[in-house]
Parts: sequence; structure tokens; C-alpha cells
Amino acid sequence: MGENKANISMLSAATIRFQVEAELACKIPAALSPAPRVIHPIAPTGVSEVDALLDGGLPVGAITEMVGPESSGRTAIALSLLRHLTHAGRVCAWVDVSDMLSPESVAAEGVNLARLLWVRCGVSQTQEKPAVEYKFSLPEKYLNSTTLKKGLPGDGGGGHPRNEGKGLSKAVSGLLRPEVIVRCAEPQRRMRPDREIFTLQPHANMPRPNMHTNTDKPWSRIEQALHVTDLLLQVGGFSAIVLDMASICPEHASRVPLATWFRYRAAAERTQAIFLLLTQHSCAKSSGELLLRFLPGEARNDEATVFMGIEHHLRVERMRFAQEPANVVLLNKLQQRANVTHWKSQTTWSGAR
Repeated sequence: MGENKANISMLSAATIRFQVEAELACKIPAALSPAPRVIHPIAPTGVSEVDALLDGGLPVGAITEMVGPESSGRTAIALSLLRHLTHAGRVCAWVDVSDMLSPESVAAEGVNLARLLWVRCGVSQTQEKPAVEYKFSLPEKYLNSTTLKKGLPGDGGGGHPRNEGKGLSKAVSGLLRPEVIVRCAEPQRRMRPDREIFTLQPHANMPRPNMHTNTDKPWSRIEQALHVTDLLLQVGGFSAIVLDMASICPEHASRVPLATWFRYRAAAERTQAIFLLLTQHSCAKSSGELLLRFLPGEARNDEATVFMGIEHHLRVERMRFAQEPANVVLLNKLQQRANVTHWKSQTTWSGAR
């Protein structure tokens, strides 16, 4: 009788435990339980060769790394994606770490600038206009017209016309210096010319320039870009966010903590945003779902004398959780899907794309 009661109590305890674990399974997974396989939806890039290689396009709600040197096609693919998203009525963002994006080139690619948020990092208001304005004035004795004397070169109003152009470029460049030397006439050989020194005074209403600004180290701009990107991902509402670190050296870009990319991945999955990371070296590591390696391109040989575009090469180095056909079984493990493709980009003057 006692054994039956013990068995009943053990069964009730196991039932309660099973119910508690079932309720908390979605919120607190077990430590050794494998992560569920998530297949993200995809968005086409607009380049048929790249979409065919990626089985339709870039993953939505994940991080895609575009790694490669300059002029390898990273920006072209990103702008092609933004062109399709903005024309579909979506809003996108471009976080420009080095302020290298050209709005004219973006508009030439067909991107709707009204639906693109361009964040320029490291740019202050004082860089848009000169910080100091100088006023230059000459004494009136140099501005008074001289009396013309007939019979002399130039009617006595100046030197010989052949000597008027000498030293003009040097005199103009001297006007931009704090001390301007104004000579009454061209210096003669073995003669010390008379000169008068005029000191330029800054405008009273303009601020003084900041002489301690150091733009050689990009870490301050990288931190600003990371904070802005974090805010854009947390707020949501952007279909695609491009973090352009293409011109940053790998030694600086690799200093970004891995926890930052892990947080970006979770936020992108929550907001269902396409996160593109343009770098020269892979930084996101395991947080990135797709890693595209862009190889140096070659100039197209369609025309011998006119530059028509570049032939780019692309290789897929990592594709996590790729969707494979269920009804196809590979008998030979060496037979793998092709992971390299190439496409041709065209210049604006070459015609339709």
C-alpha cells in the first residue's frame, strides 16, 4: 500500500515537472538544447547572377557581410538592393562612417533619395563652410589711377605688358596667407624691392578654428556609427540598414566587440531588417548569417577607348542555415553547389542597365 502511494506521488511530480518545463521551454531553453534552425525570408538584390547564386537574394532579419577591397562591387550590390526597396515604398538607412557616399552616384543608380536616411559620421557644421573669414584691404594710394604719359610702354600706366604676368600666381597664392607681401613693382635683378606687410585679421563674428582636431584616427567615427546603428535597429521601421565601413582599415574595424554584432543580429531578427556590413575584413564572425567575398574586378573590354564598366567576381564563404531541396539527395559529397559567380556593372554613359 505504501509502495502504491510512493509511485503515485512520483508520477504526479513527474507530471508537474513536465508541465512546468513545457511552459518555460519557449522562454528559458535548456542549456544543452540545440538552437532551432531558422530559415529567413529573402529579398532580391536586382542582380540576376547574384540572386541565382544566393537562391533568391539576401536574408531578411540577419547580418550579411560584404567583404572585399575597394572597387570590388560591394557598394554596387548594396545600392541595387536599396533601389528595389525604395521603389517599393520601403525606407532604408545608410550609415556612412568615413563620409564617402556620393548622393549624385546614389541618384544615378536609381535610389529614391526621399526614402533613404543618410547618416554622415564625423562631420561637423564647421566643415561645411570656412571657419575663419579674412578681410583684405589695400591702401588707397595703390588704388588711385596714375597719370597717363604718352610715349612710354603702356602709356605710363604700368610696366611693360610682357612683365605683367610674371609672378602673378605667386602673388595670388600669397593673398591666402596670414601675412601678405604687396610689392610696388616686379623685383629687379640684384635689387631689394620695397615692400609693405599687411596683417589679416579674422572676422569678429566667426568662431576660431579648432586646432586640436585629429582626423587620422577613425575610432571616434566608428563609435558614433555604432551608436547610430544601434538606435536605428532598436527603433525599427527600416527595411535595410547599411553600415559602410569599407574605407576603414581592418586593424580598426576588428576592434568592434563581438557582443555588438550579436546584439545587432538579435535586433535585426526582431525588426526583420536587412543588415548589410561593408568591410575589408570579416568582423561579425558567427553573428553573420551570410559572408560574401568580393574579389578585385577587371575593366570590361567591350570598347577599346571608352570605359564601360567593371566585371566583378563574387564568392560565398559562409551561408548559415541555407535552405536545401528536400527531394534531392547528393550521392557524392564532393559535388557541391557553385559558390562563385561574376557579373558586369555598367557606367552611366553606357546606356540602360
